[in-house]
Amino acid sequence: MDKKIYLLEDDKNIGELVRCALELSGLQVECYETVAAFTEAADRQPPAVALLDIMLPDGNGLDVLARLKQKSPSTGVIMLSALGQETDKVRGLNLGADDYISKPFGVLELAARVNALLRRYTPNASIVRGDLSLDEDTMTATLRGVRLELNNKEFNLLKYLMQKEGKALTRENILNAVWGYDEGETRTVDNHIARLRKLGIDYIETVFGVGYKFVYRE
Repeated sequence: MDKKIYLLEDDKNIGELVRCALELSGLQVECYETVAAFTEAADRQPPAVALLDIMLPDGNGLDVLARLKQKSPSTGVIMLSALGQETDKVRGLNLGADDYISKPFGVLELAARVNALLRRYTPNASIVRGDLSLDEDTMTATLRGVRLELNNKEFNLLKYLMQKEGKALTRENILNAVWGYDEGETRTVDNHIARLRKLGIDYIETVFGVGYKFVYRE
């Protein structure tokens, strides 16, 4: 997984300080000063961890938190605020925030908390697309925070489709990659695709006359 950090903070000085501190810790950081810019980026590709200020020029960080957690439950969230009000902390935690740190804060402490969230949420995840994640080490898949019951063939089929995201794959391609043979009963592929869809994975599109492709969309 690309362990990228998104920071939503309208104070440029604080944003630069946080970015430098986290990058020195080996983390990738993208900084946004408005809710609109952050939301556009998070909708395109959710971060591993989000750092959210509360008071923003075009919105409220708590509203951003609620939307982000709904779309990407696997994203860890730390709220940043100078308010220090208990009601804001409680509301943030109830909306799904994992941690809360009041300004001014120590950047080394912040980096340690970010790394703790990364370990908690993505210890071995190898492929993540929004609310769907696959962990090759444990052969498990999670959708919207719920573990899916997949057998080995179903897991390998989903992994192959996700690895080839956006590419139209013939049933013969899939048979060869997942089952290990070029010719056979292609209905096997259809049955396994149907099973994945039944579990709620709706990112697999039928390419008529060809086969299937995985397309991540909101």
